[in-house]
Amino acid sequence: MIKKIECVCVPTNDVAKSTSFYVSLGLKEAWRIERPRDDGRLWTLVGLKFPDQASSELVLSDNPDVNFTEVELAVDDVRATFAELKANAEITWIREPFATESGHVAVMEAPDGNVFVLVGA
Repeated sequence: MIKKIECVCVPTNDVAKSTSFYVSLGLKEAWRIERPRDDGRLWTLVGLKFPDQASSELVLSDNPDVNFTEVELAVDDVRATFAELKANAEITWIREPFATESGHVAVMEAPDGNVFVLVGA
């Protein structure tokens, strides 16, 4: 069901400064997405690749509504995984599947209180 850790997304108040710092450690910016906030301003996601191409990504985010680290888990099909896991009473669904630029996302809280973001088609 879960294939791998897709990325770890960390919050930052200064995307440019954080990007520069992690690039100085050897990571490379692979992509950047800007999304509108409710107030019309933009918030940014920056994907950073490690030198080992088999590694997961580090993602930076200045989303003011998310000020904690997110672990994203890759699945083949988010909607099918959600349908399969929905009956599990130990899982609390924070966000049911929704479309993004690259597929679908759902957010779940595990019984131990840890939050995971499911990403995939």
